[in-house]
Amino acid sequence: MATAQPKSLAEDLADASRVVARVAAGESLNSVRARRPLRPAVLDLVYGCLRDFGRGDLLIDALTNRAAPTPAVRALLLVALRGLHAGRAEHVLVSQAVEAAGRLRVGAAKGFVNAVLRNYLRRRNALNAQIARSPIGRYCHPQWWVDRVRNQYPDEWERALDAGNQHPPMTLRVNVRRTGVADYLHMLAGKGIDARQVGPVAIRVGAPLPVEEIPGFADGAVSVQDAGAQLAAPLLAAASGQRVLDACAAPGGKAAHILELADVDLTALDIDPVRVDRVRATLARLGLAATILQGDATEPAQWANGRTFERVLLDAPCTASGVARRYPDVKWLRRERDIAGFATLQRKLVSALWRVLEPGGKLLYVTCSVFGEENDAVVEWFLERQSDAARIAVPELAGGQLLPDEEHDGFFYALLGKELG
Repeated sequence: MATAQPKSLAEDLADASRVVARVAAGESLNSVRARRPLRPAVLDLVYGCLRDFGRGDLLIDALTNRAAPTPAVRALLLVALRGLHAGRAEHVLVSQAVEAAGRLRVGAAKGFVNAVLRNYLRRRNALNAQIARSPIGRYCHPQWWVDRVRNQYPDEWERALDAGNQHPPMTLRVNVRRTGVADYLHMLAGKGIDARQVGPVAIRVGAPLPVEEIPGFADGAVSVQDAGAQLAAPLLAAASGQRVLDACAAPGGKAAHILELADVDLTALDIDPVRVDRVRATLARLGLAATILQGDATEPAQWANGRTFERVLLDAPCTASGVARRYPDVKWLRRERDIAGFATLQRKLVSALWRVLEPGGKLLYVTCSVFGEENDAVVEWFLERQSDAARIAVPELAGGQLLPDEEHDGFFYALLGKELG
């Protein structure tokens, strides 16, 4: 069997620029990847470029005197400028970017790309200093995003924004039904894999691995799940025998964690049929069982069949502002006005799901957002209108907000209790 030849850097740059151009035109990275698998080298270029997008955009404007290169050429420049910023060999990257421009089949693109990149190299120090004076260039987030985080977290805003541009950590969740944390760490050490414990069942791997290379993954011994996301199941504190609803369950990580911790009667619900299949696959790999339904969580009458639940997990759709480093296209695609739309949906969800929560039960409201309008504001709105609801203090998570840092992504948690009749 013939061995596939490695792709050239020029081909990787061209492919990455095509992806970036689609994202810039409004398509999500997940949608692009669903249509066409991308090579790891291309993904690395795309993710780096999208994390750096604010800086790159400003640089192109400065280097071209705001002339408007075609979308494809602009995307290629964004990818190439990110590569130079990341320390790639200058002469190699420039020559390969010029070759990539030829692959885009845009008239005069090769000369234009060559001129812009060499202009950048000549003026790099002055340009970088100029761009760093702009909040967009310094923090690589839209101005409205910077302003909101700065206003809401006056003591932590810079750290949170910087964390949102870093490569995210790879964290594993040990399936305690299959093995123990200490035993799994010992096995990793025996295979020369650097790792350390960062939570009750959370292990951070020193260098990210493809899932097929994670020891025990295929057998269900571990799952990939951020340390911040691993707080959900313990906070819900479901006991064996209880009826539990995971109302927006895909891709199934939190549902699986609940089942790993207790023998509950779990119903996993999601509105998207494709994502419902992902829940099935997740639970099947781990050897876990649940009732899996497709349905709209805002309309319990369509799927609950009169059932009520002693625990409800609502991992609500949100702006994903707390996980932008994992989904860097969010910074391109999200608009400030989207926040109000998500908040409206979140209020509908918590209000609808309260109806299927038993008296004495608990609902855990979760988002992966750092914007208060989706978090505390939604909870306070609900508590003002629901006389039988009370917020339960979570001492280990003061205020409920977890900002992204070296160890975890950004999440918000609010535990609500329903009074007995």
